[in-house]
Amino acid sequence: MIGSPEEELALEKHIRLSELTARLQRNIEASFGSHAFWVVADVTNHTYKASNNYHYFELVEKEPLSSRIVAKIAGRAWGAGALKISSFEQATGQRFSNNVHVLVLVMVQYSPAFGLQLNLLDIDTSFTLGQFEKMRLATLEMLLERNPDFIQKVGDHYRTRNKEQVLKPIIQYIAVLSSDTSAGYQDFRHTLEYNPWNYRFKVDDYFTAVQGETNARNLVARLVEIYESGKPYDAVILIRGGGAQTDFLIFDNYDLSRAIAKFPIPVITGIGHQKNETICDLMANTALKTPTKVAEFILANNRVFEEKLIQAQKRIIIKTQQTFQLHQRRLATIKSYFVGDVLVLLQHLQSALSRLSGSILVVPGMLLQSKERALRQQQKELAETSSDLLLQQASKLKLYETMVRLMDPVHILRKGFAMIRVDDKILTNEDLLRPGMKITIERASEEIEAVVTSSQER
Repeated sequence: MIGSPEEELALEKHIRLSELTARLQRNIEASFGSHAFWVVADVTNHTYKASNNYHYFELVEKEPLSSRIVAKIAGRAWGAGALKISSFEQATGQRFSNNVHVLVLVMVQYSPAFGLQLNLLDIDTSFTLGQFEKMRLATLEMLLERNPDFIQKVGDHYRTRNKEQVLKPIIQYIAVLSSDTSAGYQDFRHTLEYNPWNYRFKVDDYFTAVQGETNARNLVARLVEIYESGKPYDAVILIRGGGAQTDFLIFDNYDLSRAIAKFPIPVITGIGHQKNETICDLMANTALKTPTKVAEFILANNRVFEEKLIQAQKRIIIKTQQTFQLHQRRLATIKSYFVGDVLVLLQHLQSALSRLSGSILVVPGMLLQSKERALRQQQKELAETSSDLLLQQASKLKLYETMVRLMDPVHILRKGFAMIRVDDKILTNEDLLRPGMKITIERASEEIEAVVTSSQER
């Protein structure tokens, strides 16, 4: 059926799509072809084709409060533009990917086959870094302003309640905040468990996502869980492996940083960020670069305590040996005095008896009776004197016997002390110990043969 004359006229006036797109292309190139524009936008729907080094993405602008998209356009980068993106990623540590806020130099292009799109020519590295730093500084100012009771700035450093917590000499019972799939977590556990001193640790894992700013509330909830457990943790370990700069934005979160600053158990961070410190690092008791460094720090902390114990043990052994030798000399002196006193007394009695016998032989009769009476009197006095003297000497002897028993090496060894002998000689000077020297450690119930491996000054 043939249509009306108006319909036939309309059909004669139609144009092909290619003609329309060609007109659009000519007009767009005339208006925008020779101009480049610096545009601020967020990246979304990003894909990367490594085979030809092409980036495909969309640039969007959102309303500040509602995040509603008010503008969107497709973009691409290849050749020099792709090289600029690579330089941007190296300089910022940030992947060119979704949700990155960027300042890019673009040219408007229109292709009848692919439509309207922006060709990326350059990207401003300092703009993105400045955005990160601006947000970071704003968060730090907010922390100081709202929490003066437990966060203060002293010079270039921050003083927090968590920093005031004193780390224990031995760190053994720890809570770990990390992702269960994190390579950094595996490095931490391996370093901790396979240590050369065979230290043993009790570790409670509190796994959660440690990437993406929206997961900060989960980390805070985990901290609350650790606190409410009531367990006597020596420290809380917050770790994750390396990544792009946006991967660490979670550790610049206000609520998480505030929770760490106020936390009553020392927090040790090993977030894997090799460049700048995160705000969580600034608020925590101790900040280290990587999970492995955290494990090494804990091992070193415990080793320092063990070294102090070893040195104290050496001092006790040396002091005990010195005291033992001193009392041996004193005991020998006391024995010599005691034997000398007895000999003098016996010589005195023998002399008195000799004089008395001579008198009896010379003087007969009454003199004999007189001497007998005198002798009986002297015998009585001698008996009393001897009894008192012997009681005194017996008391002294018992005292000396007690002292000798207390100073007996066997008695001292039974108290847990030990003697060190070298070639069956008691070693009294630890400075004589040399690596490779064979020694015998004598205890109350055993003798231990050992070889000196090292010797350190106290």
